[in-house]
Amino acid sequence: MFITNSLCKEIKVERYLNVSEEIKDTNETAENNVQEVEEATSETVEETVEEIKAEEAVEENAEVTTLKPQRKQSRRRKIETVEPVESEWKEQVVQIRRVTKVVKGGKKLSFRAIVIVGNKKGQVGMGVAKASEVIVAIQKAVADGRKNLITVPIFKTTIPHMITGRSGAGNVVLKPASQGTGVIAGGAVRAVLELCGIENILSKSLGSKSPLNAANATLNALKELRTFKDVASQRGISMKQLLG
Repeated sequence: MFITNSLCKEIKVERYLNVSEEIKDTNETAENNVQEVEEATSETVEETVEEIKAEEAVEENAEVTTLKPQRKQSRRRKIETVEPVESEWKEQVVQIRRVTKVVKGGKKLSFRAIVIVGNKKGQVGMGVAKASEVIVAIQKAVADGRKNLITVPIFKTTIPHMITGRSGAGNVVLKPASQGTGVIAGGAVRAVLELCGIENILSKSLGSKSPLNAANATLNALKELRTFKDVASQRGISMKQLLG
């Protein structure tokens, strides 16, 4: 069987047409696949963006919720720190004096503080301390005063009896007083009597005018005070017999 030129041409044309159709089909399928991929990627991108936004919103809400209680706590702490705790112990500085000490290299300057400490309920003490700074000297004197507290017997609002205290060259005379008299004293003597809790008393400072001697003399006098019960028990009699 012989194939003519016309038949060969027809066969070639048919093959060419078939190949072109196959190429068109493959191109269409590729385009469809590309469109599907683009749509899928755009959908996934939108979903991821929405998820990121949702996560950021959740994190912002969590930060706000965590910051709010912290602010409340800080406010509460500020309020707690602002309110001072009142102590029953009162301090009064009687004297701050600059003193010098002669050493090998010359003179060493320091400050001496005299502080009276009391609770106005029958307990009082005096502290003396030295330091290179005034604040440190006062703090040390307060600590020393709390270590040297004495208890004073108070009869109503005054002392039970008259007494004289001595310290060095200074003397202090204390006398009981009636209601409404007040504290008749001055300087270191007044500071000791007020912080002790005595409201009515007469006093007179004799001899040395040094605040240290006056305060020591007043404390020595208050130490020697005795109540009526103590005197009655020492004498071996009752309170009625003692008071007449």
